[in-house]
Amino acid sequence: MIVDCAIYREGRRTEGPDDFSDALGLCRLQDDAFVWIGLYEPTENEFDRVTQEFGLHPLAVEDALKAHQRPKLEVYDDSLFMVLKPVGYEPRSDIVSSGEVMVFIGDSFVVTVRHGVESPLGAVRRRLEHEPEMLRHGPTAVLYTIADAVVDHYVEVARELGTDLEELEAEVFSPVGGGSRHSASRIYAFKRQILEFRRATGPLAQPLSRLAGTGMFGARVPFVHEKAQPFFRDVSDHLTRVNESVEGLDRLVSDVLSAHLAQMSVRQNDDMRKISAWAAMAAIPTMVAGIYGMNFDHMPETGWLWSYPALLAGLAALEVLLYRLFKSRGWL
Repeated sequence: MIVDCAIYREGRRTEGPDDFSDALGLCRLQDDAFVWIGLYEPTENEFDRVTQEFGLHPLAVEDALKAHQRPKLEVYDDSLFMVLKPVGYEPRSDIVSSGEVMVFIGDSFVVTVRHGVESPLGAVRRRLEHEPEMLRHGPTAVLYTIADAVVDHYVEVARELGTDLEELEAEVFSPVGGGSRHSASRIYAFKRQILEFRRATGPLAQPLSRLAGTGMFGARVPFVHEKAQPFFRDVSDHLTRVNESVEGLDRLVSDVLSAHLAQMSVRQNDDMRKISAWAAMAAIPTMVAGIYGMNFDHMPETGWLWSYPALLAGLAALEVLLYRLFKSRGWL
């Protein structure tokens, strides 16, 4: 359950009591220390002790255990609760996958809860441990670094999606084999992945705006250092660019799908014209053969020596005339 538990004093990791409840009491005796506990997909029974020791709000605990939450920021009496959705992208399969990171911060503590494989925090912890000046700012620094890492990866995913969309667009409009019957399903699947990405990035804008002090009335969020607001504004700015990029990708995919469907419709109309032209050319000899196949008693032209050669020549002339007519109009 507990992936890592450490006490940080003056921005550096230190040895402390093995029991995290004793560690929290020790940290609260000092202004420059806090405890950071990281958990991975804990069960309700496993999380009960953490809830009791840190005084976490029951509603936030329920969200942290059940997961499948939208990015949000909730302020409670004794803690701040934030949900983020890290994403991963597999270019070969065009699949966007997401995880969840729940962050509790309060008086001298940070509790992080992870769900899914797309939410590693080990790299974030190592990065902070190599930046003691940043870590010296306590739980606020942890929250900022997690948000910054998540949004920075959004930028990378948006860039990869843009590259793959360019390749898909080139494939759809390729003059050789472009616009195949499988293209529509692939475009739609790609649009679904962009929607999955959008579910992670869009709702996060408001929580970051609040942390940056640019939310409703610009009120400061409890448990977050006031001097951290410019840093959160920088993260919020990056997220705004990501959301703009996602909206552009979504519109472009819709345009590509519409253009592909129009292209397929034009191609079907062209095929129907060709079929109609060949059917019209086949109708004349069929009609003549049908007339002569009725075996009437009085057919004067059957007694003429050149009747069949003349008939065949006339049919050939009509076929050539129709072919040239359809060809000139682009039907063949």
